[in-house]
Amino acid sequence: MPTIIRRYVETDTGHRVPNHKSKCRHMHGHRYRFEAEIEGDLVTEPGVSDEGMLIDFSDVSNILNKYIHDVIDHSFIVYNRDDECIRALDLMGENHRTIKLDFIPTAENLAKWGFEQINPYIKSRYGNKLKLIAMHVRETPKSLAVYRI
Repeated sequence: MPTIIRRYVETDTGHRVPNHKSKCRHMHGHRYRFEAEIEGDLVTEPGVSDEGMLIDFSDVSNILNKYIHDVIDHSFIVYNRDDECIRALDLMGENHRTIKLDFIPTAENLAKWGFEQINPYIKSRYGNKLKLIAMHVRETPKSLAVYRI
C-alpha cells in the first residue's frame, strides 16, 4: 500500500466571483491554504537524504512557494473576462499585483490551477513511485475544495 503525505502553503489573495448570487461578487480576499497530497513509495536507497520518505517536505515547500505562493500572494486574481473588475484594478497602476486568469477564481477552479502549477515538479530523484494525487484549497475555515486525479 502506498504512503500519502501532505504539505501546504498559505497566501493572502484577493478575488471576486463576478456572477455570484451573493456577496462573493464583491471584491474581497482570503487566507488561502493550498495543500498538496502526494502518494507513492518510500525511498529505499541506503544512505541518501530522503531515505524512508516519499519526498522531503522541504522540497515540496519549495515547489509550493515558487509556483503558487510567489505567484499569487498579496495579489488580486481576476477572471480575464471580468472587464468591470479589471478596469477598477487598472486604476491601481503598475505597482499593483493583478493576476489575470482564464477562469473564474472559485476555490474549485483554484484547486485545479494549483494542481496544474505544481504537478510537473513533483518528481522522484531516487526512482520511487511518486505522484501528486490531489490539491486541497481551503478558502475559509469552513470551506474546502479538492481537485483529485
